[in-house]
Amino acid sequence: MKHLLNRVIIVLLLLAAAQNVFSQDLKLWYKKPAEKWTDALPIGNGTLGAMFYGGISSDRIQFNEQTLWSGSPRKYQRDGAATYLPEIRNLLFAGKQAEAEALAEKHFMGKKNNEDTYPADSAAWVNKMRAINGPQQQSFQDVAWKIMKLPTEQGWEKAPGFEGLDGAVWFRTIFEVPADWKGKDLLLSLGRVRDIDFTYINGKQIGNTSGTAYRKYIIPAADLHTGTNVLAIQVFNFNDKGGLTSAAKELMIYPVGVQVSSVKGGITSGETISGVDEKGTVIKPIKLAGNWKYWIQDANPPAYPSYQADYLPFGDLILNFKTSSQVMDYKRDLDIGKAVATTTYNSNGVNFTREYLASDPAKAIIIHLKASKPGQINMVALLQTSHKISSVHQVDANTIALDVKVQKGVLKAVSYLYIKALSGTVKVINNQISISKADDVTIYLTAATSFKNYKDVSGKPDEICKQALQAAKTKTFAQLKAQSITDYQQYFNTFSVNLGPGKVDVPTDERIKTYSVAFDPGLLALYMQYGRYLLISCSRPNSKLPANLQGIWNDQMVPSWGSKFTTNINLQMNYWPAEELNLTPCEKPLFKMISQLAVTGAQTAKIHYDAPGWILHHNTDIWLGTAPINASNHGIWQGGAAWLCHQLWEHYLYTGDIDFLKKHYAEMKGAAEFFVSTLVKDPVTGFLISTPSNSPEHGGLVAGPTMDRQIIRDLFKNCISASEILKTDDAFRKTLQEKYAQIAPNKVGKFGQLQEWMEDKDDTADTHRHVSHLWGVYPGTDITWDSTPQMMKAAEKSFQYRGDEGTGWSLAWKVNLMARFKQGDHAMLLVNKLLSVAENGSAKERGGVYHNLFDAHPPFQIDGNFGGAAGIAEMLLQSQQGYIDLLPALPSSLPDGELKGICARGGFVLNMLWKGGKLQQVQVTSKIGRECVLKYGDMQTSFKTEAGKTYTVNGLLKTI
Repeated sequence: MKHLLNRVIIVLLLLAAAQNVFSQDLKLWYKKPAEKWTDALPIGNGTLGAMFYGGISSDRIQFNEQTLWSGSPRKYQRDGAATYLPEIRNLLFAGKQAEAEALAEKHFMGKKNNEDTYPADSAAWVNKMRAINGPQQQSFQDVAWKIMKLPTEQGWEKAPGFEGLDGAVWFRTIFEVPADWKGKDLLLSLGRVRDIDFTYINGKQIGNTSGTAYRKYIIPAADLHTGTNVLAIQVFNFNDKGGLTSAAKELMIYPVGVQVSSVKGGITSGETISGVDEKGTVIKPIKLAGNWKYWIQDANPPAYPSYQADYLPFGDLILNFKTSSQVMDYKRDLDIGKAVATTTYNSNGVNFTREYLASDPAKAIIIHLKASKPGQINMVALLQTSHKISSVHQVDANTIALDVKVQKGVLKAVSYLYIKALSGTVKVINNQISISKADDVTIYLTAATSFKNYKDVSGKPDEICKQALQAAKTKTFAQLKAQSITDYQQYFNTFSVNLGPGKVDVPTDERIKTYSVAFDPGLLALYMQYGRYLLISCSRPNSKLPANLQGIWNDQMVPSWGSKFTTNINLQMNYWPAEELNLTPCEKPLFKMISQLAVTGAQTAKIHYDAPGWILHHNTDIWLGTAPINASNHGIWQGGAAWLCHQLWEHYLYTGDIDFLKKHYAEMKGAAEFFVSTLVKDPVTGFLISTPSNSPEHGGLVAGPTMDRQIIRDLFKNCISASEILKTDDAFRKTLQEKYAQIAPNKVGKFGQLQEWMEDKDDTADTHRHVSHLWGVYPGTDITWDSTPQMMKAAEKSFQYRGDEGTGWSLAWKVNLMARFKQGDHAMLLVNKLLSVAENGSAKERGGVYHNLFDAHPPFQIDGNFGGAAGIAEMLLQSQQGYIDLLPALPSSLPDGELKGICARGGFVLNMLWKGGKLQQVQVTSKIGRECVLKYGDMQTSFKTEAGKTYTVNGLLKTI
């Protein structure tokens, strides 16, 4: 009966929200195809993700599968690490941070894959590459070599054919030495080269450098010729970016002693570079930027040791059309209310339509092409990938398959492409699918990997693709589309928002450029719903993994930060909007990962800390590494497991789900057991603290950072409450209560600020992007206006010193913090920064959004989208203090608005209307029958509720 009642409640909520959802501004649209990846539009079904460009003669659909990663199952912990823990702590207590970091770097960091064998293997490989004699010689014939434009400022991985390349590459170019430079030593400026270069002039080596230091080599006059000279460089790249990666203005040759300067404007936009010699004579340097010859000597160096794995792109579906270049009425859009994208245009009187969707029921990406006149669709479809170990083969008359083997890992993957046409012909020619004289075409794309779980890679991707395709191709596109929309809308239609009219007749890229909340509040609502769209699209209940740094969308073989799960805020931020914005089912993959991390984290707790329970440091990957990574000055951070347990407790607070709490209490208890065992007394204050740790990612290795103490208090408090609710663990509860009282408290420093560390050493000029010590304000509740108003004021002071600027995710966090401070107009100022144009000047390095509304760290990180959506919600409703606070931080720029389906702790779903900056009406639906306490300004009311019933109050909180 209880389950039936809950189903009735859900249906009623869906219907109520659906009445308003389709009146919203729910489309991103553009008048031209995407030019770059951050112009393309995302679709996803929680497992498959794709970015479509909407090109006219050639359409690129770049796709991903969420479990395609590098690496393999392995042990991440470093045996013997715990032996060094006491000494590291003693060094920190003695104020010897540098010594502590050095010791920890050597003995306490996690273990990299193949780190033991790599030095010898790498040295042997380099010696083999160096044994070549020829490309450096002036007389060498390089006519068969290919051309590349240098420098590749973002690394050669951005160049066609170089995606994900590690190895040895030769570059050659010629330059002309003028007669009046005869007898002069010249200076060769190469800028940065990653990672090692051996540089030759006319066959003679003039330099060799390892690392990313700037290269400036002197070329003796005796080694030069008047006229033509040959510059050859052998570049070794072992991992990550490769090649000549400095700006073009660094790449030049000029006489020694010349002082070179440049006129601003950028080398590609008219910058002039000149020098002056000791006599004051103007000297023009020889510019080397431009086309160079290159030869990839070897693309298979020994695998570089890495702490964790990378999320990888799968491939591209390319649709090449035989079409006229005369195109009219072009439009590309994404309807986030239906999760259907469309490209339309007219060519020679024929209307062409392409629809794109990622269907969870069909387990496939589906594309439908239609022409308004018969026989007008003529195209070739092909699959391609950047993976070096790959092949394409024909499956049957309508199907081809792409097989992939991860070069630096164990996973295998398969993608099937099947095409059917209601008219015309379909043929497979040279492993490409050709369609001729069709007017209605449906494309089915499936993909899968051999990943089953973090310990098992025995999956059969070929069978998975076949089964999905076999089921999908029995349905018409209309059936697939309807099924996909219905499935998607069961999540999306639980919430709607109206913040005022929007400029729906303006393309989204133009809309972003001219955005002002005063004139386009609709874009703010669209951005909020777009965050929900992205979460549904990359994290479904049946997803094997939660959303990573880029959700499930990535086109780089060497993605920034590995596109992993960063657990010192980013993974958690991905799920900030899930509860409040009525997307609870999307959290299931996160909860599953937490349970698995508790297993691998227990191994790290034992080996690195000789402790019970479990721990997670600041990153994890598909293989669930939990040991510290990267560097000791920021990689040893103890709060990851405890913070993830906060997400578990929040789910219980929103839903009241006792069964869920029973299931996950063990993870909460395990995280608490770790700190019960490892907290030590601070020798100065006598309080309990965590050490060694870090205030992410700021200030180096320390003892007892404020963020740790806030998170640990939160964990202990929640475990105490959970054990009381579940009537279990009386003795452990008492231990937690005793320890809780001994944890070092928050402190106010000499500037009136909330201290970030145990010591009062905050710098008021410090504008670091992390505001870690404010965790207790948001997402935690360690500091609130009701319980600790003076500490809240100190936190505000810290925020003021840290400043409003930040990268995308940092701005999103600050929006939430300012909402908790109840400063609505300031919160909106930060939202406006979050919606600034990422491609523009100063915003380029400080966050904003790209043309497709993706958040810019920069580069793209999806957590800013999710955190931003949560922050706007937090301005309009809060429930962390035991009551529902209505419009707690309403900005003056949003005087009118309506929400339907927003959720509050205690199991409540609210519809809320305000006008002229004043609350008009609230409808509260109780899901679990708890007492409801509403607060609006100085007014407060409370009433008992019954599960399934709705209660209505007016702007004065009087029952209607």
